[in-house]
Amino acid sequence: MSLLEIKNIDCFYGDVQVVYDVSMHVEEGEIISIIGANGAGKSTVLKCISGLVKATSGEIIFDGEPIHNLRPEKIVNRGVVQVPEGRKLFTLMTSKENLEVGAHNPRAYSRMAEGFEEVYKLLPRLKEREKQLAITMSGGEQQMVAVGRGLMANPKILMLDEPSLGLAPVLIQEIFQTVKKIADKGLTVLMVEQDVQHSLSMSDRGYVLEHGRIVQEGTGKELLENANIREAYLGI
Repeated sequence: MSLLEIKNIDCFYGDVQVVYDVSMHVEEGEIISIIGANGAGKSTVLKCISGLVKATSGEIIFDGEPIHNLRPEKIVNRGVVQVPEGRKLFTLMTSKENLEVGAHNPRAYSRMAEGFEEVYKLLPRLKEREKQLAITMSGGEQQMVAVGRGLMANPKILMLDEPSLGLAPVLIQEIFQTVKKIADKGLTVLMVEQDVQHSLSMSDRGYVLEHGRIVQEGTGKELLENANIREAYLGI
């Protein structure tokens, strides 16, 4: 049984359909990338899993239980945690206060102290910056806070929506190294990312989304070597 199974979901924004009959699965301990052009529906798939957008048909099964009819906070408490695109920090709160927000669910609250210990071990710069207001931090540091906040929620699967967006190349490298460390600890990662080279090179498998539909899937290596993907997304 897969940790996460998405079965034939359709998703709409109002009257506009954005995701069409999407099915995918994520096994425990995998890194999975969803790639595609802007507007392909990648972020919407994550929002459907999180319950922020309700699938109008199909099923989403997590850890053997259906979650597609649950409220977002219930889904988080099951261990499905999303780090949103654009970080979405509370900018006038400190780094530590933002991390604390991540632990305010029943699954994580009782182990907040352990959560801080784990996050600071993985991201030691956040320990140094714990009293600093988020608004005064660099883009890379803010992204680390967003990832740390997600980890504070004690996830079984961490979903990252464009973690490298808007960052300088050296910081992009650092973010992907952090994602790899998270996965090396055994945490399952589902990632939407436009940096196809970085994301697929570290992924066990990937899905290609075009106009809301899955058009291709395979191992990270297979997709990176695919001529159509190299031309469309890598300019090769």
